[in-house]
Amino acid sequence: MKTNLKSTSLFCLVLLLALPFASHAEETPSVTSLIDRAGMQRMLSQKIAKAYFFLGKGSRPDKARQQMRDSLKLFKSNHASLRKEIKDPAIQDLLTYIDLAYDEYAELCSQPYNQDNGALVLDLSETLLEVSNEIVKKLEQTSKIKTSKIVNLAGRQRMLSQRIAKYYIAYQLGFRDVNSVTQLTKAVDLFEASLHALKVEKSNTKAINTELVRITNLWKVVRGFFLDIKKGGLPVTVFATTDKILQRSNRVTKMYVQIFSTRSPSQ
Repeated sequence: MKTNLKSTSLFCLVLLLALPFASHAEETPSVTSLIDRAGMQRMLSQKIAKAYFFLGKGSRPDKARQQMRDSLKLFKSNHASLRKEIKDPAIQDLLTYIDLAYDEYAELCSQPYNQDNGALVLDLSETLLEVSNEIVKKLEQTSKIKTSKIVNLAGRQRMLSQRIAKYYIAYQLGFRDVNSVTQLTKAVDLFEASLHALKVEKSNTKAINTELVRITNLWKVVRGFFLDIKKGGLPVTVFATTDKILQRSNRVTKMYVQIFSTRSPSQ
């Protein structure tokens, strides 16, 4: 009887000692996935506005309308899951703010395009981007996973593809103030710098490198339109190409998530 008690006690002790390691191992894919999903919200904040402006311009109206509706729905769904899974009080406060901003954003996007509505959509898209980006930063800070930074970097490229397209089409609709042009220029510069950083990332697999080459080739197609914004033209090409860049950037991000979810936090 004593032997059985000792064996049971030893077994329980081993289980207790193993618990921190088990929960730690489970934390890795969870946090990495949260960063990916929160990063997706940044992209959607820009994609919604981009679609609204393309709809206002009358370029690919059916596609833009459907894209805007789908993106609003996905943003709301992602937000609900982040609300449920994130326990950090500071992040919960930010998510509460998004609740209010999103409702106004969705209502505005349901209205017909005009210059006043466009200005409000532009402002709210910036607000939602700023708050969503802050959530990503806080998740990184609370995470012990060093490699979460590369997931953030890759995920940010999705957002930049849509942000660039948003400011490009907004310019064509008359939003030609200095700030709008500056934001477009900054987004282009950041996209190119980040693409270079991803290309030299040591963790890259052959599949990731292949996708990055394809993104580079797509970028060459539209880069000139953004550098010479006054020239304008070919909005349908910009719409389609930046969406392809988004799709491939999303694939790259998911591949990084898969790689880093199997690694230890110290890597």
